Amino acid sequence: MAPVVLELCKYQEIESTVAVTAQHREMLDQVLNLFDIRPDFDLNIMSEGQTLFDITSRALLGLDKVLSDAAPDIVLVHGDTTTTFAGALAAYYHQIEVGHVEAGLRTGNKFSPYPEEMNRRLTGSLADLNFAPTVTAKENLLREGVDAEKIFVTGNTVIDALYKTVRADFKFPEKISHVNFDKKVILVTTHRRENLGEPMRQVYKALKNLVEEFPDVEIIFPVHKNPRVREVVNEELGGLERVFLTDPLDYEPFANLMNRATLILTDSGGVQEEAPALGKPVLVLRNTTERPEAVDAGTVKLIGTNQEKVYGAAKILLTDAAQYRKMAEARSPYGDGHAAKRIVKALLWRHKISNVRPEEFAG
Repeated sequence: MAPVVLELCKYQEIESTVAVTAQHREMLDQVLNLFDIRPDFDLNIMSEGQTLFDITSRALLGLDKVLSDAAPDIVLVHGDTTTTFAGALAAYYHQIEVGHVEAGLRTGNKFSPYPEEMNRRLTGSLADLNFAPTVTAKENLLREGVDAEKIFVTGNTVIDALYKTVRADFKFPEKISHVNFDKKVILVTTHRRENLGEPMRQVYKALKNLVEEFPDVEIIFPVHKNPRVREVVNEELGGLERVFLTDPLDYEPFANLMNRATLILTDSGGVQEEAPALGKPVLVLRNTTERPEAVDAGTVKLIGTNQEKVYGAAKILLTDAAQYRKMAEARSPYGDGHAAKRIVKALLWRHKISNVRPEEFAG
């Protein structure tokens, strides 16, 4: 959402107010600092051991007061977090229009990913304006009966943010400065609830096989703070040569690390969009994805979490230059860095400040 916030500030016709729930305090603060955004309202709801019930109820109650005080004409929410759903629901209770940024992503399985799939579906049911990142996302919305006039294909704002952040001369923080980028560097992230336990263990065993077989491979793994993730990571990968386990990285070093990596293994949603825009092959550690466009384009492969499949898929990309180039050179379908501009132009058109409907992203 940061690129949208910054774009809104360029227009005198628009008065924008920024509210954050701080569902994830540390992740939020470093992004706010990076993009120099100062929230007007900060609910600071994060608590140790928080559950989905805690996040939803605290966000909803906090946003009730925010919306009463700010009285906006429209509430913009982004993506598929619990805050997204709570924000849309709070706006609905106040009978305020909802605009959903990154609308229309679907897997068709309400538990995969959990709870994100239902967060975005429920938000979609409440949305008055839908800013779909791709034509595929628009088609999902049309199949659900959404009026075409309420859908705008914009590209994804995550690409706007990425292009503003990645730099060839970026200096990495000390905790990852020892990574040897002359080797083949595999970047790994895992955090999905549905992958906790044995699925993650299978992935880590495959990584161990890879680093033991290929002396020219290094693995950099920013490990999620969930104790259930860390326990299995340390059991399977702790102490291995050329496997660098770090705390989670801030957005800026992580984006630049993606840009320098050879290959990325992840169960993240956003990385599936960001890495292809940087020309990096992505192996997705899931059985379903709400982002099929990159699979169709050939820059992303769904491989699940089975040890043999993870090992085999990664080995091909490490040893077969033609297969690697095929994925790395596939065109990213997720944006051109101008999604935020299209979203703001759509808002101006919707509220009759402009009489020109914005052109859509072709994909």
